[in-house]
Amino acid sequence: MSPKTRKEMMEETRSKLIGAARKAFSEKGFAHASMDDLTGAVGLTRGALYHNFGDKKGLLQAVVDQIDSEMAARAHAIGTRENSEWDGLVAEGIAYIEMALEPEVQRIVLLDGPAFLGDPSQWPSQNNCLRETMAVVTRLMDKGIVRPVDPEAAARLLNGAALNAALWIAASEEPEADLAKVIEAFRMLAEGLLVDRARGG
Repeated sequence: MSPKTRKEMMEETRSKLIGAARKAFSEKGFAHASMDDLTGAVGLTRGALYHNFGDKKGLLQAVVDQIDSEMAARAHAIGTRENSEWDGLVAEGIAYIEMALEPEVQRIVLLDGPAFLGDPSQWPSQNNCLRETMAVVTRLMDKGIVRPVDPEAAARLLNGAALNAALWIAASEEPEADLAKVIEAFRMLAEGLLVDRARGG
C-alpha cells in the first residue's frame, strides 16, 4: 500500500477532529467541551485543531455545516419519495422540522449553532438549500402549479419558515406537542403559493 499523501493526511485529521467534536458537542455542548478533550480523544494536538479550523469556533462551524448538510440530504431523500414535486417540496420542509427532535441536531445545529455562529440563514449549508428550493419553485411556476412570484423570495420564506420552526421546536418545553402545530401551520403557509390548492397533491 502506498503511503498517504499530505492531502489525504490532512483530510483524515479534519475528519477525526470533526468526528470527535460531534460527539463532544452533542454530549457536553460547545461551551463545555474543551479543546484538550477534542484533540486528546483522537490522539492529536491543539496545533492540529488550530491549523485545520483556526479555533474551536471554526471547528463548530465545520461540524454544523456537516450535520446541516446531512439534514438537507435526508430531507431531500424523503421528498423524492413523494408523488409530485410539490408534495416533495413540502415533505422536505416538514422532514427538516422533524429533525429538531433529534438530540444531536437539537444541541449542535439549533441551539449552539445560532448562539455561537450567528444567523443560521447565512450558513453555507443553508445557502445550498436556498438554491435548490429556488430551482424547484421555478419549475413549479413554469408548470403552472405555483403562482407567479419571485423564486428567491418564495424560497427564502419557505426555507426560513422551516428553519425557524425547527429552532422553535429545539427550544420548546413540549416539542412533540408543538411539532404537530408547526407542521399544520407550515403546510397552510406553503399552500398559499399554489394556483389551485387541489393541484398541489
